[in-house]
Amino acid sequence: MHTQKARVLIAEDNLQIQVLLSAILEGAGYRVRLATDGCAALEEMRSESPDILLSDLYMPGMSGFELLPIVRDQFPATCVVAMSSAFSGEDLPNEVVADAFYPKATNIAGLLRIMETMTSPERCRSAVLN
Repeated sequence: MHTQKARVLIAEDNLQIQVLLSAILEGAGYRVRLATDGCAALEEMRSESPDILLSDLYMPGMSGFELLPIVRDQFPATCVVAMSSAFSGEDLPNEVVADAFYPKATNIAGLLRIMETMTSPERCRSAVLN
């Protein structure tokens, strides 16, 4: 049994990916909540601010591209991890405002390393999983 770690909000419109990421992160001890798009994520964040936001970039309604700058402005203490299957760390658009990037559906161990980095006292900005 793992001790409880950080509070994580996953913003992801794909139910299967939500379930998978939630199970993996909860199994690693994180307290996880879910949102299906950027608007729902903001609503969740206003009720309880997470330590880490793990957000897909492409979602209907409010996308991660739109969500991340708002989170950075309104919730500066929340670490932001962007994820997408459309980019690798090297070709991530400059307008993505995130502390780290996770290429969706790859290397779960890498995602867990990113999450650990985001919760460490000396968390590094712009950690990218290659």
